[in-house]
Amino acid sequence: MDIREHDIDREPPGADVQAGEYALGVLNERERRLAELRVETDPAFARLVHDWQRRLATLLDEIEPVAAPAQLWPRLRVRLGWSPAQGERPRGLWHSAGFWRGAAAAAAALAAVALWSGRAPAPVAPPLAQRPPVMIEHQPTYPVTRLARDDGSAGWLASIDQHHAKVMTMPVPAPEDPQGRVAELWLIPKGEAPRSLGLISTEWADSVKVPAEAAAKLAAGATLAITLEPKGGAPHGVPTGPVVAKGNIAL
Repeated sequence: MDIREHDIDREPPGADVQAGEYALGVLNERERRLAELRVETDPAFARLVHDWQRRLATLLDEIEPVAAPAQLWPRLRVRLGWSPAQGERPRGLWHSAGFWRGAAAAAAALAAVALWSGRAPAPVAPPLAQRPPVMIEHQPTYPVTRLARDDGSAGWLASIDQHHAKVMTMPVPAPEDPQGRVAELWLIPKGEAPRSLGLISTEWADSVKVPAEAAAKLAAGATLAITLEPKGGAPHGVPTGPVVAKGNIAL
């Protein structure tokens, strides 16, 4: 396979690719439900998901901590039926001591009437507190680019974080290269020569920082490709080894 070829064999993803996409959280609602059902009923598929989650866990070190928005805590307090601000006196019937004293007296009266008539009172449910709708803030998701091998099977999955100029990769398990070569990731803008983005792992989730001058080239129409190179990477920044996987960037 030549590194300049861009046609990708788009076959339906196999179990390992589906498990990887489920672990990455990029499936739509229907696909996610089907995958969850398969996890519960197919032990082999559940093991694949576990393996993907274990390898993806190494990417947690790349995630910068984000402080919760200030407006989130009042929403949570309201959702729980508390006052929006900590320290404020609760408001409304739900938190009114007078209301609950009256309710207790009414319940006692009903019980007395029931005893007099020989019938047990029907249970009375407490009033439900009115709660405003809660806004759910979604975390950003990144489209997945499938890097296929010669036979059409997935070799790697790649996601592009354009905001931080990063490419995150996840290899599909495969035998080690008998010659001990390493995997190197290349960006091939349409009509241009390949640009090395650096070495990536063939076993674990990995990420590479894209140089500023190449970040703008991470666009639809460009290709990501992986070659096997001598230890230390391709000499002179030119690919020398065989292409083991490639795919058109999905954004």
